Amino acid sequence: MKQVLYFLLIFSASKTIAQTEVSAVKNNNPIFKGWYADPEGIIFDKTYWVYPTFSAPYEKQVFLDAFSSKDLVNWKKHHKILDTTAIKWAKKAIWAPSIIKNKNKYFLFFGANDIQSDNELGGIGVAVSSKPEGPYKDLLGKPLVDKFYNGAQPIDQFVFRDKDGQHYLIYGGWRHCNIAKLKDDFTGFVPFDDKTVFKEITPENYVEGPFMFIRNSKYYFMWSEGGWTGPDYCVAYAIADSPMGPFKRVGKILEQDDKIARGAGHHSIIKTPDSDKYYIVYHRRPLSETDSSSRETCIEEMFFDQDGFIKPVVLTNEGVKAHIIK
Repeated sequence: MKQVLYFLLIFSASKTIAQTEVSAVKNNNPIFKGWYADPEGIIFDKTYWVYPTFSAPYEKQVFLDAFSSKDLVNWKKHHKILDTTAIKWAKKAIWAPSIIKNKNKYFLFFGANDIQSDNELGGIGVAVSSKPEGPYKDLLGKPLVDKFYNGAQPIDQFVFRDKDGQHYLIYGGWRHCNIAKLKDDFTGFVPFDDKTVFKEITPENYVEGPFMFIRNSKYYFMWSEGGWTGPDYCVAYAIADSPMGPFKRVGKILEQDDKIARGAGHHSIIKTPDSDKYYIVYHRRPLSETDSSSRETCIEEMFFDQDGFIKPVVLTNEGVKAHIIK
């Protein structure tokens, strides 16, 4: 009888260890279910947030969802934090949200309507809320940017806060990227010293999806190249001493892996405040999918070499381990 009990105890312990090992290699990419693209990741009050595009035909892109997590692994969905009932001028193609907290308010920048000329209503809008999960309401009642300045389609907006507290809007599709100084209340722009409002900072091979961050007093400017519907979509970057550049392309750091997924691009970066960990949040298309809207949001850890250059990102199904902000 003792031998039987001993065997059962050993079997039970072995089973528990096996289950633990299985859970340790759990696949965490994509980080949440559903077709979502163009994700912006950010931290508010020790909570990770991701604000993506709802990936669907343009006419169905009439709202934005958001996702929050305490550990980068378990995510909570916040339904329709913004939709076209709150933004009367937006009718379709609500894309690539970018968010920032300023003076205890949350400002959500977004593109809408996919305008193809200066004669159409649409462009980059701004919504505001007292909470990161919304609901958001229209700040201006009209687009913030509704024209093609320097050839840049008014989409793929990113709000960047510089070291001195100045906020910039960096945006642009159609292979052109602009930067503009935002007013303190985000209702418009402050001209540069030469009286211009929109300055072009387009680097080599730029297509869309700009993102910027500061590391060791250097400005890392990142963007997407290739076509978003194809396998050649990827992310490249440059480094400069100023948010104005000039930005000389260094090279690609994120692209497809034929064993994992295709069309990896349109990303953002999260830096943890309690460590030197950097994470890249991006979208990709599963190998089993051919529809252009079939994009999912994933995350990987991003590393630098001793000279400060970004190492190529390795696509995984495992994603990242849990990291609770202390």
